[in-house]
Amino acid sequence: MAKETFETSTSSSGSGSAVGVVEPTYDEKAEEAGSPWQRALDSFKRNPDFSITQRGAVAANKQVYDLESAVQNTVQSPLARKLKGRHLQMIAIGGSIGTGLFVGSGKALQQGGPASLLIAFTLIGMMLYCTVHALGEMAVLLPVAGSFSAYSTRFLDPAWGFAMGWNYALQWLVVFPLEVVSAAITVDYWDSNISPAAWVGIFLTTIITINLFGVKGYGEAEFILSIIKVIAIVGFIILGITLDVGGGGNGEYIGGRYWQDPGAFNNGFKGLCSVLVTAAFAFAGTELVGLAAAETSNPRKSLPTAVKQVFWRICLFYIVSLTLVGLLVPYTNRRLIGQSDSDAKASPFVIAINNAGIAGLDSVMNVVIMISVLSVGNSAVYGSTRTLAALAEQGQAPRFLAYIDRQGRPLTSIGVASALGLLAFLAASPQEVDAFLWMQALSGLSSIFTWGSICLAHIRFRRAWRLQGYTLDQLAFRSQAGVLGSWFGFIFNCLVLIAQFWTGFAPVPPQYGPPLQGARALTKSFFQGYLAVPMVLVFYIPYKIYYRTSVLRCKNMDLRSGVRELNLHELVAEEELEKAAWPKWKRAYKFLC
Repeated sequence: MAKETFETSTSSSGSGSAVGVVEPTYDEKAEEAGSPWQRALDSFKRNPDFSITQRGAVAANKQVYDLESAVQNTVQSPLARKLKGRHLQMIAIGGSIGTGLFVGSGKALQQGGPASLLIAFTLIGMMLYCTVHALGEMAVLLPVAGSFSAYSTRFLDPAWGFAMGWNYALQWLVVFPLEVVSAAITVDYWDSNISPAAWVGIFLTTIITINLFGVKGYGEAEFILSIIKVIAIVGFIILGITLDVGGGGNGEYIGGRYWQDPGAFNNGFKGLCSVLVTAAFAFAGTELVGLAAAETSNPRKSLPTAVKQVFWRICLFYIVSLTLVGLLVPYTNRRLIGQSDSDAKASPFVIAINNAGIAGLDSVMNVVIMISVLSVGNSAVYGSTRTLAALAEQGQAPRFLAYIDRQGRPLTSIGVASALGLLAFLAASPQEVDAFLWMQALSGLSSIFTWGSICLAHIRFRRAWRLQGYTLDQLAFRSQAGVLGSWFGFIFNCLVLIAQFWTGFAPVPPQYGPPLQGARALTKSFFQGYLAVPMVLVFYIPYKIYYRTSVLRCKNMDLRSGVRELNLHELVAEEELEKAAWPKWKRAYKFLC
C-alpha cells in the first residue's frame, strides 16, 4: 500500500501536488486590473486562498498541542515558489560566506595555529556535508515551510521543534543587526569621516528593500553577491599560490615556513577546541538551502544539485583558501587581533595581501568583505522571517506573524525583523561593544543545535520510513552519507557543545595581554560563549511541561503530508535511462554536483 501511495500519478505533466494540498495561487488575473498603484497596494493584501487552520480536537484541559494541524499548515503555506535552480546553487555555494571566513578565521588562526585551523574546518566541513545531505533528503520529499524546525516538530518532539524554531529565528534576528554594523565597520578601513549611523541606515534600507521584493528578490540578490564572493575567493587562491611559491613583489619563497616557526599548533588541544566553535560560526547558514525548498518551483530537480554543491564550497572555499592563509600569515601576527570580530584590518586575507605589498588589492578584498557581510544580512532577514511565519503557522508563535500577502511575502515577519534591525544603530552608542558581545552570544551556538537536530530528525525519519513499509528506492533523493553520516553529524555536534563548555569556563589565554582572572570575568566569558544553551532550555522545558508533549513514535509519524510529487516511480525510471547514456566523466561530475 505504501508503494502505491507514493507512485500514484496525479498529473500528465509529471509534477503532482502534495497529499491534500492546494498549490498556492497569487490572483494573477485580478492583478492585471486597475492602475499600477492599485495593483501594488493590492499585492500587500493577505492571500485570499490561505488561512491558518484552526486547531482540532484537544483534551479537556486545552493544553494538548495539535500536531496534525501544525503539519497541515506548514504543508499548505502560500509562500511563493519562485526560486530557480541557479538561485539554489549559488545560495548553497556562497550564500552565507561572510565575516566568519574572511575575518573570524584570523582569530581562529591566532588561537589554534594553522594546523588547528585546517583540522577544525575540515571536521566541521565533514559534519556539515553529512548534515546538508540529510536535510536535502527530507526537503526534497517534504518541501514544507519551516524546513528543519518543522522536521523536529514532525519527527522528534513538538516541544523540541518549538525550541529549535525559536532558536533559529532568534539566531538570524540577532545576526541581522550584527551584520549591518559589521558592514559599517568595514567602511572604517578607509578612515571614513562619515558617521557609522549613516552607513547603518543605508545598509538597512538596502537589505529591507531587497526582501520586500519577495523571495525572487532575495534569490537574485544572493545569486549576484555569491558570484562576486566566488570570484574573489578563486582569485585569492590563485594569488595565494603565486605568493607562497615566491611570485610576490620581493620574490621571496615562503612555502611552509610558518608551519615550522612559530609552529603548526598554538595552545595545544584546547586551541583546536576553540577553533571548532569559530569554524561552526563560519559555516552557519549553509542549511538555508533546505529552508528555501518550500519556495522552489521544482525542489526535486533543483535541491539535490544544490546540496551536492556544498562539497565544492567546503573543499574549495574553506579548506583550500584557509590552507593558503595558514601558509602566508603566521599566527603571531599582531594584526590578527582586531578591535572586533568584523574588523577587516584583522582579516588574514587582507593581511596576506598587505604583506605582499600589492597596492590597492587590499581595498578590493575589503569591498568583497563588505559585500559578504551584506549578503549574510540579507540571508538573515530571509531565514528569520520564513522561520517566524512557519512557527506561526504551527501555532508556536503569535498568529499575526503568519500573514502572507498575495505575492507570497511574510509581511509581518519582515516587519518584525526590520524593526529589530534598528538595533544596529547602537553602533553610534558608547555601549556598542557590550551590547553586541551579548547579541553575538545569543547566536553563537545556535547553528550547532540546528545541525544536530537535522541529523537526529533524519535518523528518526529513516527509521519511520522503514517501519511504515517504504523502501529507499522510493526516496526522490538519498543522502550520500546515509544514516551513518547523520549519526556522525549528531555525535560530532554534541562533542562541539562539550568543547565549547570547556573553553567557556577555561578560555584560551590571549596571545598578547593578561589572561582573564576573577570569577566575574570568567563567568562573563562563559555565558558569552554558551548563552545559546540556556536559551534553548528556556524555550523547551516550559513548552514541554505546558503542552505535555512526548517524543513521537516512528510508526505514528506522518510521512505523506507535504509530498509534492507522487508519480515518483516513473520519473526515477526515466532519469535512470537518461543516466545510462551519460559518459563516465559526466556520471562522476553529477555524483559530486
